[in-house]
Amino acid sequence: MVAAPGPGQPVSALPASAGSDAKAPLCFTGHLDIVPLGTRKWTKDPFQGETDGDRLFGRGTSDMKAGIAAILLSARNTVKHLNGKPGLVLVLTAAEEGGCIGSQHLARTKLLGNAGALLVGEPTSNFPYVGHKGSIKFHASFQGVSAHGSMPHLGSNAIYKAARAVTDLEHFDFQATPHAVMGSPTMNVGTMAGGSGVNMVPDTASIGVDIRTVPGMDHPRLLERLRKTLGEDAEMQVFSDLPPVWTAPEQEWVGRVFEICRAHLGSRPEAKTATYMTDAANLLKAYVGAPTIVLGPGEPQLAHQTDEWCSQERIRQAVALYEAIIKDWCRL
Repeated sequence: MVAAPGPGQPVSALPASAGSDAKAPLCFTGHLDIVPLGTRKWTKDPFQGETDGDRLFGRGTSDMKAGIAAILLSARNTVKHLNGKPGLVLVLTAAEEGGCIGSQHLARTKLLGNAGALLVGEPTSNFPYVGHKGSIKFHASFQGVSAHGSMPHLGSNAIYKAARAVTDLEHFDFQATPHAVMGSPTMNVGTMAGGSGVNMVPDTASIGVDIRTVPGMDHPRLLERLRKTLGEDAEMQVFSDLPPVWTAPEQEWVGRVFEICRAHLGSRPEAKTATYMTDAANLLKAYVGAPTIVLGPGEPQLAHQTDEWCSQERIRQAVALYEAIIKDWCRL
């Protein structure tokens, strides 16, 4: 069903069935990579798949090996019925945690083919999300002039320049209207570094910034305003620029998925969006206009946590949900 990546290939995509020309296939996607274990000691082996009651422990169980497993199981369980139907496309990517690099590569190729709708198996506790915020991430570096720490007037302190920029960013006005579901954009200065000795005037400093955007925001205009805020002394290196993903809950396929989820979750879901990014932002460059839902068995709050786990019952439920969504799309 899915081609294994070869050397230098960050992603794989292959149709799960021959499908038909009458309707584009349904795409399921997820990422294969995980984040490091972190510094805190685990109480369970992070690589052995230990269980305790309903909980399956391990790095990546919620984010998002459980989603991948549910995707593959639901595809296996339905594939024999898909001949002559719209069929499925499974897109499993690498390097999502490093900035959606695998899906970025895929979007530049012709491997993806077509898809009429996109389901992302990221962790949502099996609650369907109708999108997520966009992402702008950048580093800004500042140059100064080195001097002896006892004679700072002979130098130019790069850390002071960076600190002033951080203060200006803290009070930055996005000038954006809050989104009805996603809310307002956010900014976080996540890293700061500079200098090479306490007795030296630092001649270099840098900061790392993470911005999350909402629909309606103009990324190029925002980046230009940020450059002006940082000042002429700053060199800005943008390493992530991905738009928000949003499908109106009134969209026909989304409504059908919500009804399927009602049967399994006990009530009809209300429109929500994820706080994190997904590969959908890149894949939609190829699947332009495809309605998109994020829906997976993992627990969002456990992503990247020590002692990460996923409910085994949620995995079984996700398989049932995915199968029902496949059957609905393919009219099985």
